[in-house]
Amino acid sequence: MEDWLQLLISFFVANVLGYGGGPASIPLMYKEIVTNHGWLNDVEFSNMLALGNALPGPIATKIAAFVGYGVTGWLGFILAIAATVVPSAMALIWLLNLLQKYRSSPVVKGMTLLVQPVIAIMMLVLTWQIGKSSVLSIGYLQFFGIAAVAFWAMNKRKIHPALVIVAAFAYGGLVLSQTM
Repeated sequence: MEDWLQLLISFFVANVLGYGGGPASIPLMYKEIVTNHGWLNDVEFSNMLALGNALPGPIATKIAAFVGYGVTGWLGFILAIAATVVPSAMALIWLLNLLQKYRSSPVVKGMTLLVQPVIAIMMLVLTWQIGKSSVLSIGYLQFFGIAAVAFWAMNKRKIHPALVIVAAFAYGGLVLSQTM
């Protein structure tokens, strides 16, 4: 199958099944990007995810743009973003009309509450997979050192997470690249 068609299908499926937005679609994108097609490896995906989180805007479109462009250039860029944005926009318009009509229904309230634990577990699994690959590539000492400094910076010093991510990138580029 052509790469552009695989991009279109992969991002369409990941975003249509990723009910709940970016956090729900990221594990599905990971499966498509890393596991199914090998467009990125674990380390590249976690670096792209960290950089994407440091930039403003929805994470799913940034992932789609990066991977799409990397796979087939500008055509992939456009197709991956379209496969990410168009189904969600269409579904949003339809669902908002439907929810407005049935907003007081206990069924609608129950569906919303039941989806939250599923998203939490999917994010936990993704965190475990990315954390495991990070430990294997940089070692326990570096991994827990970076995590501790990031925790301290965000919780005690109240430094914005984007700045912490940029600092971790700088540390990785300047220090870790020299030791590996």
